[in-house]
Amino acid sequence: MITVEEADKIIQSQLKDFGTELILFENALGRVLAEDVFADRDLPPYNRSTLDGIAIKYNSFEKGIRSFIVKATQAAGDVPIEINNENECIEIMTGSALPNYTDTVIGYEDIEIQDRTAFIRKEFINSRQGVHEKGKDKLKNELVAKKNRIITPALISIAASVGKSELLVKKLPNVVVISSGDELVNVDTMPSPFQIRRSNNYMITAGLKKYLVNADMLHIPDDPEITKQKINECLQKYDVIILSGGISMGKFDFIPKALEELSVHKLLHKVQQKPGKPFWFGSDDKGTVVFALPGNPVSTFLCLYRYVFPWLRASLGLDFTEMKYAILAADFSFKPAMQYFLQVKLVLSNEGHLLAKPVEGNGSGDFANLLDADAFMELPLEQNNFTKGEVFRIWPFN
Repeated sequence: MITVEEADKIIQSQLKDFGTELILFENALGRVLAEDVFADRDLPPYNRSTLDGIAIKYNSFEKGIRSFIVKATQAAGDVPIEINNENECIEIMTGSALPNYTDTVIGYEDIEIQDRTAFIRKEFINSRQGVHEKGKDKLKNELVAKKNRIITPALISIAASVGKSELLVKKLPNVVVISSGDELVNVDTMPSPFQIRRSNNYMITAGLKKYLVNADMLHIPDDPEITKQKINECLQKYDVIILSGGISMGKFDFIPKALEELSVHKLLHKVQQKPGKPFWFGSDDKGTVVFALPGNPVSTFLCLYRYVFPWLRASLGLDFTEMKYAILAADFSFKPAMQYFLQVKLVLSNEGHLLAKPVEGNGSGDFANLLDADAFMELPLEQNNFTKGEVFRIWPFN
């Protein structure tokens, strides 16, 4: 049995590159950017008015001129209207390009316009006020968005502004989620007194949608031949297989043997943690990655957030660590020599500190308890007693 840290290293050594694809920028929200994006011209591309008002030459104000003849009115998108005299101004709208002669904008609230003459009612103004200068944000050919980041609405806006109608993004893996067990029935079926409805597969596929991965689902019965056949078919078709259940030491846990017979190399099986000790991970020669998660719902949930999602993020070029910490809000004890993942409710203290309040359930089968928690707090196996005020890593899921 290996430690959580050792399991991490093994899993992160098996990162996969699923390639890239070019898609329309408006369809790229939530995908991972696979190219650096550069400005195709200065941003902004001209000296831009940030106010509605008048544009003047600051030097004229310095000379004591306080009334200016309004030569013309200029809207955003208009060709700049040039002025030639120091006592002239242009009535200008927000977003308009400043005429070359002007360098300062005074808002309507500080002027009065009568008979095409603008009177400045303010004693002091600043040179170049109300002006967003050309190239102030980015210069032509300057990097505006670095690759290996999730595409957000802000990045969509940047792509549009630099003319990137298509973006190169990381391809998503083909994933199948397989549940197993004769005790599991369809959601719309009334279970017998000794059966339960399938839920782990829906939980896993719902979690994967956070990364825009739409996984297929498959259920296999407790039959060794069918188990082997179905897994073999999936190995030929998918990049990633996520199994739930059937990996412990029971007489009907056929999955580890089937994987071995199908030449899927076992890289780890059983981790010194609770919940989720039976966790299995491996890959075949073709590169298909297999995560076999314990069947108990909380164990499945924990392994998904602790191992599967960090691996997926890293494979897509994102930072997999997402290091987050919280302060334990109450004393807690756990005796076995296991790395314990404590369910916690996260709250902010009056001082702005993130506190983790223990939410104790009824073991790894108590998935209803997950609704009352926000994260798992990872408690080190070297300790048995954990004291209020200690800081530990957390894995948020709500």
